Amino acid sequence: MTQGNPTSPMRRRLLLGSAAATAAAATSTAGLIVPRTARAAAEYPDRPITFICPWPVGGTADQSMRALCQVASGILRQSIVLENRAGASGMIGTKALARATPDGYTIGQIPISVTRFSQLGILQLDPRNELTYLARTSGQTFGIAVPTNSRFKTLADVVAAAKANPGRITYAHAGIGGATHVGMEQFALAAGVRFNAIAYKGGASALQDVLAGQVDLLADSSSWAPHVEAGKLRLLATWGEARTPRFKDTPTLKELGYNVVVEAPNGIGAPKGLPHAIEMKLREAFRAAVASPEFKSVAARIDAPVMYLDGPEYKKYVAAVYDQETQLIQRLKLKEMLQQG
Repeated sequence: MTQGNPTSPMRRRLLLGSAAATAAAATSTAGLIVPRTARAAAEYPDRPITFICPWPVGGTADQSMRALCQVASGILRQSIVLENRAGASGMIGTKALARATPDGYTIGQIPISVTRFSQLGILQLDPRNELTYLARTSGQTFGIAVPTNSRFKTLADVVAAAKANPGRITYAHAGIGGATHVGMEQFALAAGVRFNAIAYKGGASALQDVLAGQVDLLADSSSWAPHVEAGKLRLLATWGEARTPRFKDTPTLKELGYNVVVEAPNGIGAPKGLPHAIEMKLREAFRAAVASPEFKSVAARIDAPVMYLDGPEYKKYVAAVYDQETQLIQRLKLKEMLQQG
């Protein structure tokens, strides 16, 4: 007697068809829910990226960031559109960056002064954990310059005049609380003098008023360099640990007996919450961009020493500077200075 087979060919076909349909449905559902972020990261970037530069067009930071973006766009095979959003010593652009959607399509320069302005209440975020850090790129060469027809031939002349006339000697800087302002106030404190600080929205406009003889001194990154070489300005001192190769005859503040070093390295970041895969793509792109001959050429031309750090190390650096700024704010009484305008 032959028994009936419970898995007849027809039944097997039905079971297999049902299993395939169930698997397809599960795969489709999973595709809608789970790998969407992974797919987006794999396809990133599929449209232009906006890069926020918080400084005016033409300054050293602007030139540096444009050079990096040009190289990085080739690596990412997508255009990077630089937008200048200047003002408030770089904080207007930084606020816009922090508020952007963390999808990798808005990135930008993060001035190291975020560590100061967040503690002064001008920037309402904690830079230690509310931004994504991609790379520290290069430093800046700061200095004090005067027109060539100035009565100040050396920094000693400036100090002597400032001691004789407290608050009378003027200097132009790129914004209250920024690196050029704070650096000069550190120098003034070390020298035992008081200056009259004149704030501008950026170094370019500060430079023009000094060239026009409307302000005594210029405190800025190397916007003064071509004018020094052209004989229109005299460089009295630079602010780095060592003399800059391009102006090796100019002493540093430290050499002159003032324990002040200001380098204020530039960095690149994104809003908090950037997907890890996209973060890694951007970190790799800007690591290669900083190492490129094209960027190094621009950095050398604007006296911006390369000071690369990868994102995680840059974040640790920001935290360390944050602690240093806490002490500096108290020593210079920056909160009181800001209240007085």
